[in-house]
Amino acid sequence: MSNIQFTGLSEINGPLIALDHVPEVSYEEMVEIVLDDGSSRFGRVVQIEGEKAIVQVFEGTTGISLHNTRTRFLGHPMQIPLSTELLGRVFSGSGTPIDGLGDVYAERYGDVNGRPLNPVSRTYPRNYINTGISTIDCMTTLIRGQKLPIFSGSGMSHNKLAVQIVRQAQITGEEDAKFCVIFAAMGVTNDVAEYFRRSFEQSGVMSRVVMFLNLSNDPIIERILTPKCALTAAEYLAFEHDMHVLVILTDITSYCEALREFSSSKGEIPGRKGYPGYLYSDLASLYERAGIVKGRKGSVTQIPILTMPNDDITHPVPDLTGYITEGQIVLDRSLEQSGCYPPIGVLPSLSRLMKDGVGAGYTREDHSAVTNQLFASYAKVQDARALASVIGEEELSKVDRMYMEFGRMFEKFFVSQGVNENRTIEQTLDLGWRLLSLLPMEELDRVDNAILKQHYVGNAAESFREAE
Repeated sequence: MSNIQFTGLSEINGPLIALDHVPEVSYEEMVEIVLDDGSSRFGRVVQIEGEKAIVQVFEGTTGISLHNTRTRFLGHPMQIPLSTELLGRVFSGSGTPIDGLGDVYAERYGDVNGRPLNPVSRTYPRNYINTGISTIDCMTTLIRGQKLPIFSGSGMSHNKLAVQIVRQAQITGEEDAKFCVIFAAMGVTNDVAEYFRRSFEQSGVMSRVVMFLNLSNDPIIERILTPKCALTAAEYLAFEHDMHVLVILTDITSYCEALREFSSSKGEIPGRKGYPGYLYSDLASLYERAGIVKGRKGSVTQIPILTMPNDDITHPVPDLTGYITEGQIVLDRSLEQSGCYPPIGVLPSLSRLMKDGVGAGYTREDHSAVTNQLFASYAKVQDARALASVIGEEELSKVDRMYMEFGRMFEKFFVSQGVNENRTIEQTLDLGWRLLSLLPMEELDRVDNAILKQHYVGNAAESFREAE
């Protein structure tokens, strides 16, 4: 089939071209399109109706003629070159090198759609990835092989947080050399892309990072391919080179909007808010490429970042993402406006796999106790604040005023930390106990008495006053 050329097109519609009388063509097959002037473009088959094939052109259809265009079907789906040389390199959203260092010498080529993982061959995720960020490490621990999204809002500091995670993330308990990060940015502006690249280079972590950058002025077709290319590279490094790979995808909302635009150009019936009806299964095909395979030493962990339009957590993109993934980290607009970084909202955030990857042998035996008590106490802070907004802080009981003070210190010293501050898990847990010690012992009812006596700090309030 790959030697046969078809001349002429039956239809051109936006980024799509249609050819009639094309036998034995496959869905997702790559296509080479040669124009009148001899230049060539690439596309892929996105729809087949009998012997009619609809092809999506990556570079757009501007300048393509209905009559003289020659089309050749290549007989394979889209592939990217795979090799350990990917580390330290920067690629476009479709896997083309854009760092001026030439092509990658490929050990083999990988299908960007990946291979489905047999659920039986999956291993249950344990062991955590240390990010150096207290709210994540203590309250919503990231487990190796997990998919844990960050729900952000427009204009919030998720890019800064992504850079900090890339810079500080490390696996624990094993040799750190086998850890790498794959960073895929979709629909970002030039200055944001440059910020990511510069930050990684300046902090000296670029040698263990693979970057895929799709800019906002790049074709939407490439945006749809970006996460697939990134995850193909991640699976190769994890399952063929025994590396622990952390994949950060930002911004999934841009990806979904590209999917919506592409779906409407195909004339498909729209679903909720105009997104295609298959948005759930499409997102699942990306997120489910995280995990650990039996008999392989490597793992793929995902942190997809998405911006919620109008900070609406019921919007289709965060809503469906929350169904598929194992928890979420939610950024809080009011914390951001009060100058707190990272503005992680502790109460709506959750890590469903955390319970099996923390405690003795993983982090520290008191981890679950301190987390449960911090959650419970911070929830009571919100009640005290709600009451204070009605009757005034002076009218609160002594215990409620203690909770107000605890909440202020918790946000100032625990949630908030410097962009370059990399806390160990011991520092984070010790800080949690010092904060809990601002409350009377009898209020700490989520902790075993033996653990409480061991960790309760007598003069906690004074140490925080000195720190202020």
